[in-house]
Amino acid sequence: MSVQLNHTIVWSRDKQASTQFLRDILGLPAPIPFGEMLVVQMANDVSLDFYESDDPISTQHYAFLISEEEFERAFARIRERGLEYWADPGKRRAGETYTHNGGRGLYFDDLDGHFLELMTRPYKVGA
Repeated sequence: MSVQLNHTIVWSRDKQASTQFLRDILGLPAPIPFGEMLVVQMANDVSLDFYESDDPISTQHYAFLISEEEFERAFARIRERGLEYWADPGKRRAGETYTHNGGRGLYFDDLDGHFLELMTRPYKVGA
């Protein structure tokens, strides 16, 4: 199969602040302006294209597969900022991380309420 996800638009109130937030947590390079968007490139050639809107934002979930070392750095930044985080998507296990498939992960909100997930191992669907 040759179908690949190339990009998705991330709706935001302030694309500068939103991309800076993501960059600060994940240690990503500066976004690239493209038309009215700011494009944050991921290592797997998928991009998050931040676009500003004054309309109500329908929040989405974005999961980031990162190494254990990157997780430690990002988790430290989350704690330094005093951000709430959860071990579950239902937000019932506050202040905890999860372990799945031999890895770790957590959920937290970005500036626009998008539900972000950091994970060190991909899910094993059907396992």
